Amino acid sequence: MDALLTKENLEWKERARDVGERVVRPRAYKYDRLQEYPWDIKEALVDAGLFGVWIPEEYGGKGAGILNMCIVVEQLSRCCGGVGVLFVVNALATFPVIVAGTEDQKKKYLPGVAAGKDLCAFGLSEKGAGSDASGLTCSAQKDGDHYILNGEKKWNTNGGVSNLYSIFAVTDPTSKSRRISTFMVEKDTPGFRIGKIEDKMGIRCVPVVELEFENCRIPAENLLGGKPGLGFKNAMQTLDHARPGVAAQALGLAQGALELATRYAMQRKQFGVSISSFQMIQKMLADMSIKVEAARQLVYTAARALDAGETNVTKIAATAKCFATDTAMEVCTDAVQIFGGYGYMRDYPIEKYMRDSKILQIYEGTNQVQRLVVARNLLKEAEQYAHLDDYIPLKPEHMATD
Repeated sequence: MDALLTKENLEWKERARDVGERVVRPRAYKYDRLQEYPWDIKEALVDAGLFGVWIPEEYGGKGAGILNMCIVVEQLSRCCGGVGVLFVVNALATFPVIVAGTEDQKKKYLPGVAAGKDLCAFGLSEKGAGSDASGLTCSAQKDGDHYILNGEKKWNTNGGVSNLYSIFAVTDPTSKSRRISTFMVEKDTPGFRIGKIEDKMGIRCVPVVELEFENCRIPAENLLGGKPGLGFKNAMQTLDHARPGVAAQALGLAQGALELATRYAMQRKQFGVSISSFQMIQKMLADMSIKVEAARQLVYTAARALDAGETNVTKIAATAKCFATDTAMEVCTDAVQIFGGYGYMRDYPIEKYMRDSKILQIYEGTNQVQRLVVARNLLKEAEQYAHLDDYIPLKPEHMATD
């Protein structure tokens, strides 16, 4: 795959790989057990110039695009799935600003994140609205030159440590297509507080919390795009941009698990030989490798489509997210199997890969929803082949008899 990457791609890969191996991997066990935010790792990422790789240069970022962001995420996730999330969730939370913010809003919010000074979190899901983003109840009512925000947000990754939050709230409950708007909320805003801190199965070094808003007054200038009712469109565009990043997390975890399983299979001896000589083990490793490479092609293709400015990226983004995250779960599970009883023990690193992988099939759109997205786009695309209906025999009398 390296032969298909540009010099710039390879430079980002090596930079991220160096930080991953030198800083992230030795500390992954510690922060997973403590379930604490690794500020020293975050600073190492900043020092390496990795923050803001996805942010345009005119707003203080590196302007390197989605593909290079995915390459960085992949390398970090090879060493720790939680650190991959820690890094890329800032992209998820700033994409609403990038795709829908005014020029003043981009200048206000993006440079701090690009420099690693500010951390950002994304607030869309609620207790009763996960996959159904149109079911939000968190509300924002106009009051002069402010909006009054009331409600709760659930599953807020990076919450608590972040000082900026992109929040989706209902501004017009009577509308179907324009009921939601997006706001930037700062951490110290009166009426905004951090609620429950979740105790998670995996990605334990990055916090996931509930957000609570009670008569929280937000300046109207914090309404992204300057107009209400654009939130649902903004959310969908954001997820199209962010899903390759989730897929890259999965790709990194799968690659890392494959590497560990391969080395272990070469070292572990049974019946007087290494288990890597057993054909069943070789088949498992081969299948794992094939799926990892297929996932990599999908992830990079989706990222390149976004970098090229393609507008109809929903299908490829959903495809990459779905396939790569399913692959990560399968590869990490098989890696645990290859480790045998040791794979189930916390003394070995592979069980963490399996735990970190599971959430990827769930957040930013469950894989069941991703398949619906792919199918709906596929059926829509099929309309251009309507002329083929004349060649499809649907009834026996339409079939050729000679």
